[in-house]
Amino acid sequence: MSDPSQSLLFVGGLHRSGTTPLARALASHPEISGLSGTGVREDEGQHLQRVYPKAKVYGGSGRFAHDPRAHLTEDSPLVSPGNAAALRRAWDPYWDLERRYLLEKSPPNLVMGRFLQALFPGAPMVVVVRHPVVVALSNKKWRKAVSSDPRKFETIAGLVEHWLTAHRLFLADAPHLAPLHVLHYEDLVADPSRELGRIESFLGLGSPIDADSIRVGASQPYEHTWDSWRTAWWRPGHWQRRLVESRFGDELATFGYGLDDLSTHTPTPATTTYRHASTPSPDAGARSPVPDRSRQTRA
Repeated sequence: MSDPSQSLLFVGGLHRSGTTPLARALASHPEISGLSGTGVREDEGQHLQRVYPKAKVYGGSGRFAHDPRAHLTEDSPLVSPGNAAALRRAWDPYWDLERRYLLEKSPPNLVMGRFLQALFPGAPMVVVVRHPVVVALSNKKWRKAVSSDPRKFETIAGLVEHWLTAHRLFLADAPHLAPLHVLHYEDLVADPSRELGRIESFLGLGSPIDADSIRVGASQPYEHTWDSWRTAWWRPGHWQRRLVESRFGDELATFGYGLDDLSTHTPTPATTTYRHASTPSPDAGARSPVPDRSRQTRA
């Protein structure tokens, strides 16, 4: 890098969790460059590189976290200086390399943070968490729009279960991630300026992040659908709701999410693990040598 203070910035969160609007808001800041003009879906860096498998390899949206191979850490044999350089070669053409932060956003980053920070020491990570039922309903609608392949069918309960699998992994990884900032989508749309102001402080930016692009009310259609399933016993959705409530309700509550009001999140002891965000150091862009694990034999 020409600027020793420059750093990569990773954004992660499950598909349909709000990573795209957040990444666009961040990339509008004069100190941050997002990948642009890539020609790939949502300008996601995962689609531009060949270092690690894309989420699609492990089943894609609503499935990938179930495959243990999708969870990458600093112990991965893919951690090497050569692979860090390969990722930069894949991504650099689509960034403004004059910016202080170079942003890469892909949903699988949620379960790859330790791996990415091993490749790029000091790179901040921002994770978006959204209500699992809204994520499930949105994925369901999105899957119908992009594919009619019956092999890609997932139930609402199955998608909620995937949410839990992914966030259990993230919850276990969070103590090993630094710098890390986590925000809940519900808080972001309730007060965009406040939440983006927290990211501004986290990154040490010199001016506010424009909040105008954050759309309020995007979850309301899903909230209405879920509410209609409460009493409509003759609809398949009613039984899906009952299954989610009986099978996953207690564990979802430990993440601060209830199943009556999909618009709010309540901090819980479990989520305090990652709610205390660490702040990038002034020399966040400084690189420690990347360990080469490609030649190490795994026990």
